[in-house]
Amino acid sequence: MDTLALFAAAIARHAAVDGIHDTPLPGVRLIRSSSPTMPMPVLYERTVCLVAQGRKRAVLGTTAFVYDPSYYLVASVELPVTGAVIEASPERPYLCLSLDLDMVVLGDLALRHPPAGPDDDGDDTGMALNRTTPELLDAALRLTRLLDTPADIDALAPLVTREILYRLLTGAGNRIVRRMARSDSRQNQIARAIVWLRAHYARDCRIDEMADVARMSRSTFHAHFKAVTAMSPLEFRTQLRMQEARRLMVAEGMDAASAGYRVGYESPSQFSRDYVRLFGAPPARDAGRLRESAGAAH
Repeated sequence: MDTLALFAAAIARHAAVDGIHDTPLPGVRLIRSSSPTMPMPVLYERTVCLVAQGRKRAVLGTTAFVYDPSYYLVASVELPVTGAVIEASPERPYLCLSLDLDMVVLGDLALRHPPAGPDDDGDDTGMALNRTTPELLDAALRLTRLLDTPADIDALAPLVTREILYRLLTGAGNRIVRRMARSDSRQNQIARAIVWLRAHYARDCRIDEMADVARMSRSTFHAHFKAVTAMSPLEFRTQLRMQEARRLMVAEGMDAASAGYRVGYESPSQFSRDYVRLFGAPPARDAGRLRESAGAAH
């Protein structure tokens, strides 16, 4: 078998059923789906997604990112996106490895392997697609195969993970990863504000507070935040609120009014309007449909 087929087989061995599977490998999750999925809002961490089989679409704002074995996806900040598997079947399920990006290792590699030329600090969206190289695919296969020999994980996983980060940092289209490694980059300034916003989204956050966290002026912060996330800060906050409200209703059985209040809404009607705008259905109906779908899947 070629490297890609071996990579798919390795993921399939350790993700035997559909879903997201945590692994003993630090920061690594395996994802499997035997059929296309409905578009679902999810929060992407700072991660790289390497697909072994199938195809997925992630929509950030109005931009769609389609990734498959030919292209990997990098998220350089935490982003609320709408994701859907668009190519999968029982015979050829969607198979993907997701690796959290270790900023300490990435920073060390960036110091040891500086760019060949100057790197400006223009605005990049916090998500990008780059072509999967044979070297990157080979490293991803070796990382996944460590699940077959758990005794080797502690010694070898950090080395292979470091190699993957090196490939990301030095490969074509590496600007988004290099900026992640720079503590003073605008990307990382926005990343700090996003971490703060995730901790405070349920209250009435002011733009000035977020700008202070990012160490930018209000106008500069607003412009760069939208460039990186494809959303205004308030639109981003709404996405966070809606995703948590949906989780509360589906996973914890909370009623719509209580979920809306928990995530920061004082007006049930405003919560319902925002929910319908994002998910296309009223909160109670949408949550009921998702619970039914989850029950059918089991």
